[in-house]
Amino acid sequence: MRIVLVDASRVTLKLMTKMLTDSGHEVVSFSDGAEALTYMHEGDEFDLLITSFEVPSVPGIQLCWEGRLITNGGRPIYVIAMSSNNDADHLAEALDSGADDFIRKPPSAVELEARLRAAERLNQARRELVRMALRDGLTDLANRRAFFAQASDMVHNGVPASVVLFDLDYFKKINDTHGHDGGDQALITVARVLARYSGRAARVGGEEFAILLPGVSEADAYEEAEHLRWTLADTAVELNNGKVINLTASLGVAERKPDDTVDEWMKSADVALYAAKNGGRNRVVMSEDVDSEAPAMGITRTGGGRAKAPI
Repeated sequence: MRIVLVDASRVTLKLMTKMLTDSGHEVVSFSDGAEALTYMHEGDEFDLLITSFEVPSVPGIQLCWEGRLITNGGRPIYVIAMSSNNDADHLAEALDSGADDFIRKPPSAVELEARLRAAERLNQARRELVRMALRDGLTDLANRRAFFAQASDMVHNGVPASVVLFDLDYFKKINDTHGHDGGDQALITVARVLARYSGRAARVGGEEFAILLPGVSEADAYEEAEHLRWTLADTAVELNNGKVINLTASLGVAERKPDDTVDEWMKSADVALYAAKNGGRNRVVMSEDVDSEAPAMGITRTGGGRAKAPI
């Protein structure tokens, strides 16, 4: 594990760093709380914080809270508070401040390693919970929540980007003809095609998918979407019963304007998607080619009412 270790005593830091590195862990140590706090927010990601109560500038109690805030932000971090005083009040204060565990310093190597094994087990469970919260259970693509979080970050940081929104055409007919197992297999097949987008593709609804393209203009995103449309059309979904499903998709493309909110950006692509479906399906439409006040499909952060698309 990557561990942040904080204690005012350089002797304690040296002793514990050796214990931890001998066990195969990577350690970044600090004798000053403010320096540790800066690293926690701006440095490399880490798995475990071990902090003494007795540190200058920023107390260990505050570091415990900061570690918990980082955890709440989606990065599972185990927090161990450490003190030479192990009375009940200190233990309660540590746990109330967000620590997962409390250890008396200096700890023995055996006790420390046992607590780290427990920390790793809990971190693995937490990471799996985070993964489940941000992934689509069927396709293992990012889900709607993760997609909009990523898009919001792009807007917040002013990242130039385009988005491709698309629906599988006639998906209800696929379900009606081949059952939900056939429909699921079609969705899984689409996810495999989207694997090349490495974390930027998401399933945002039933048969609805989205791709974020940072640094890509609308014209280039259109070419990317056309390539995807042809790839899907050439991809056969082979079912267990020997039947084959042929796929097509309707796609809408929009580049983020400098003043766009996330919802405004997505609505632009949404309107283009609706135009693609209304224009006969199996096509790509750019937002610049349609009226911004035209009907939309409803793929926005809040969901909203879905306009009725042509059957």
